Amino acid sequence: MATNITWHSSLSRSERNTSRKQRGFTIWFTGLSASGKSTIATALEQHLLHLGLAAYRLDGDNVRFGLNKDLGFSEKDRNENIRRIAEVAKLFADSSTIAITSFISPYRKDRQTARDLHATTNPTFPDDEPLAFIEVFVDIPLEEAEKRDPKGLYKLARQGKIPEFTGISAPYEEPENAEIKIRSDLKSVEEAVAEITEYLNKKGLLKLSSEDGRGLEY
Repeated sequence: MATNITWHSSLSRSERNTSRKQRGFTIWFTGLSASGKSTIATALEQHLLHLGLAAYRLDGDNVRFGLNKDLGFSEKDRNENIRRIAEVAKLFADSSTIAITSFISPYRKDRQTARDLHATTNPTFPDDEPLAFIEVFVDIPLEEAEKRDPKGLYKLARQGKIPEFTGISAPYEEPENAEIKIRSDLKSVEEAVAEITEYLNKKGLLKLSSEDGRGLEY
């Protein structure tokens, strides 16, 4: 654990939002492998960018090529994988960027840790509002996910060639109170993106408040 360190603050969150003309927050996709998380997350990222908003997607596989290349798939490593991603997502959101994460994140306690992290405030600016954290559960029956199986992972897991595979030999704990639940076998990608965008609009997350000195609405 690091010692002899000091937090250095710069702008308050409201100042940064006003400067960048948007509010930052995190959209956290969770669901089984082959549920459609990455497909929907990618489409949402493109949609938000086309609206002129700064958004960035953190994908489970992509992150394991770099930041988390030292981690495996044991429960301990999965915990650390999500902890690191939660910290990175918060940094993006704090910079007034919309962070979009797409990870199986199978354990409720890890997702709660990510949510709690976004609720913490900077002691230098105690009046800053907490960062919004929107959990999107991309739900799909296991048998449908296995039918899709674009990477052939379920087949290998069934053969015992991939240990600790979520949904087969390792648990997936479904969200109990996700802000948004999408049945990806019943909705198109376009419908899913529209539903998420509608939710963000209703919550006022795609426009700045009058206190931020500017109003943006999409």
